Amino acid sequence: MAKKKQMLLIINPRSGREKIRLKLLDILDAYTGAGYQVQVHVTQKALDARNAVLKYGAKKDLIVCSGGDGTLNEVISGMMELAKPVSLGYIPAGSTNDFASSLRLPRQMMPAALNAVNGSPYAIDIGHFCEDRYFVYVAGFGAFTEVSYLTPQDKKNLLGHQAYILEGVKSLASIKSYSMKISCPEETLEGEFIYGMVTNTVSVGGFKGLVNQNVALNDGLFEVLLIRTPKTPLELSSIVTGLLLREEEKSDLVYKFKTNRLTIHTQEPVDWVLDGEFGGTRTDVVIQNLPQQILMLCPPAADTQKHAEKTENNENNC
Repeated sequence: MAKKKQMLLIINPRSGREKIRLKLLDILDAYTGAGYQVQVHVTQKALDARNAVLKYGAKKDLIVCSGGDGTLNEVISGMMELAKPVSLGYIPAGSTNDFASSLRLPRQMMPAALNAVNGSPYAIDIGHFCEDRYFVYVAGFGAFTEVSYLTPQDKKNLLGHQAYILEGVKSLASIKSYSMKISCPEETLEGEFIYGMVTNTVSVGGFKGLVNQNVALNDGLFEVLLIRTPKTPLELSSIVTGLLLREEEKSDLVYKFKTNRLTIHTQEPVDWVLDGEFGGTRTDVVIQNLPQQILMLCPPAADTQKHAEKTENNENNC
């Protein structure tokens, strides 16, 4: 008898209205039928998923996680510390699932679960944040980092990414401004900034369109968006206009560029968000792209292309 392949299945039972509970037996049956011996770990607290990967992951042939972007972040953070690479399958079960959207993973739980064992390996870049943290798709600071995760999805769909900015700015007086020096191999910026994000995704907080550049998840580069502090309502309007510009079109208040490394120094401590979760308070930050670090199991390229064309056609018809 052939030796069974070993799987670690990590489940966040509280993600996405606990949908995994209704499908868990079907998922386990499918994985057993696919020749896996499954070890299930149900997370109980913060960092539990990361610690489970560190404790059990090295002896597995495949790690599958079910949860939201925060759970995925923990699992990949643990995998980055393993001595040998292990492939990763993902069953998105959170409320936002930004990175799953970028990977064109199925939205329904059973198709996603089957893709987690039958998909094609796709090597993705990972972000290294300072000395001790990782992020999968976004590191951000400033005025709008919480808004993206608090705004209802139907409102996002209706109003688009201009509303994302306006929702976060109830009045100019409410904007927190940070004095920063931001450096990368391509340029150095200094001054007052209200927002910044370093991304490797097509969707942030459920919004598509915040990153206007062509995004590749395995090119060794991040997409960076930085917004200077507006002084007047007219400048605030200019920011919204600047967000609509393509990368090659310049704005005095909005900067968009690609880079593989970024250093940020601030005069006062700044709160950071990593993949939708609190990432710490820091005055000095170094962000580096680690190319093609994790093998994700994704839909075949042909299916991905069809999905992309269907999505584009639906958006054009809206």
